[in-house]
Amino acid sequence: MTAKPKVFYTATATATGDGRNGHVASADGLIDMDLVTPNPITTPRKANPELLFASGYSACYNSAFQGAAKSMKVRIEGSSVTAKVGIGPVSLHEFALTVTLKVDAYGIDQATAQAIADKADQMCPYSNAVRGNIEVNVEVTAHEAVDA
Repeated sequence: MTAKPKVFYTATATATGDGRNGHVASADGLIDMDLVTPNPITTPRKANPELLFASGYSACYNSAFQGAAKSMKVRIEGSSVTAKVGIGPVSLHEFALTVTLKVDAYGIDQATAQAIADKADQMCPYSNAVRGNIEVNVEVTAHEAVDA
């Protein structure tokens, strides 16, 4: 059983209209946009829930990666995380998500980058929320520093 967090921030957003083809707005006004259902044939011209989830997960995991490096006392030159969130049917009227996190770590070797990613996976609230519910693949690539 996961411990209940001591909440220090709550994000609030409301969806209206036709769900995935509706509108979403945050209570603070920072997000105020129409949404569109993802279509495998066309390129979306508006955001969709999977895009928003990918944005949040990539930012959260990158923050966790940098925090994990710091807690392990490993100096990194930087990192980036690209999240790919897929959606598709698993049965009639049932859909599921998949996630691939592509981590690029700069200034460290591959083994260290992987160790940091493993720790980040335990620290990241998104990873903790989806663990056991969504297939998540983490691909780590280290880019060692080049002497100038």
